Amino acid sequence: MSGSIHVTDETTQPRSWQRRPPYRNAAEGFAAMYTAQCTCGTVAFEVCSDPVDSKLCHCRTCQTLHGAPFQWAVIFHKQHVRFMRGIKDLRFFSAETGRREHTLPCKLSCSVCGSPIADEGRRMFLAFGPLFDFGMPTVVPPAFKPTCHIFYGARIIDMHDSLPKYLGHKGSSP
Repeated sequence: MSGSIHVTDETTQPRSWQRRPPYRNAAEGFAAMYTAQCTCGTVAFEVCSDPVDSKLCHCRTCQTLHGAPFQWAVIFHKQHVRFMRGIKDLRFFSAETGRREHTLPCKLSCSVCGSPIADEGRRMFLAFGPLFDFGMPTVVPPAFKPTCHIFYGARIIDMHDSLPKYLGHKGSSP
């Protein structure tokens, strides 16, 4: 049936993904700079570098996933991310296959509280900015500040800021 969701049995799903970044817990040479966690704290991860980029995405998928007009994606190389806890509590969803499975690219969320965690790509990890702990009062590091709006053509509200606004991905028609 087209559009149906297939649930993959965890006991039969290959687990080779757990031996690759960001799931591989390779402590050698990894010095955490920032930590993040889901709402309930079951799933937590850390990163050992500043992000490669940070964007505000207005695509329809992000709007529906987050129940908000846009989402804040902070992008890291996968080898710069490692999970501290909660790998067994991750829920995966592949929009390409329409299945709850770890097929890249896929979306990660906490199976306990339902918090969206990240979009995992083939080489990159797009974490959601609000999950990071920047202390109190919150001071967002400069490297985490968004550089642009993407998929602005699908926006629900106009954003009156000085950031570039692209109709598609960064670098496409502003």
